[in-house]
Amino acid sequence: MSMRRLFLPGTAAFLMFASATAAQAPPANAPAANLAQVMRGILFPSSNVIFAAQHDEFATVRPDADPSLSTDPIKSVYGGWEAVENASLALVEATRLITVPGRQCTSGKPVPLQDPDFVKFVADLRAAGLLAYKAAQSKDQDQILDAADKVGVACSHCHSMFREKLPEQGGEASRCTK
Repeated sequence: MSMRRLFLPGTAAFLMFASATAAQAPPANAPAANLAQVMRGILFPSSNVIFAAQHDEFATVRPDADPSLSTDPIKSVYGGWEAVENASLALVEATRLITVPGRQCTSGKPVPLQDPDFVKFVADLRAAGLLAYKAAQSKDQDQILDAADKVGVACSHCHSMFREKLPEQGGEASRCTK
């Protein structure tokens, strides 16, 4: 039996397009999310879990009826103090994500990885996350109050310098700059 080649119209054009597209595609390890997306997807919800643990009613929170389907981390299968531990470690690990070279800000500017203030603020957030983790392990609300305060301060320092820009300062287009 002889083998025949099957040639479909457009195959050559598709192959040329595919190889050209592959040449323009970003590297596989390039950041997929911008800084705001990492903040909104990891840091914001994780910080809120830590902040929730400060309140007296945190100790009385019960799991949802089906904790495996819960969208509330505190009421999920890994809820309560374990949720606070996990959220604290998420903050710690996210400090590595926000410093991945190539990550962009919503302004289109690169994350200011070389700026000494940014580097310090990231280190402060990491330290606050580790403090929150230890506080969550202790299940002591006095310790979580102190840790949550340090998380809030670390966030506000960076936001006040690099995020919160008034219109006369360039607004959102000036984010990630001093």
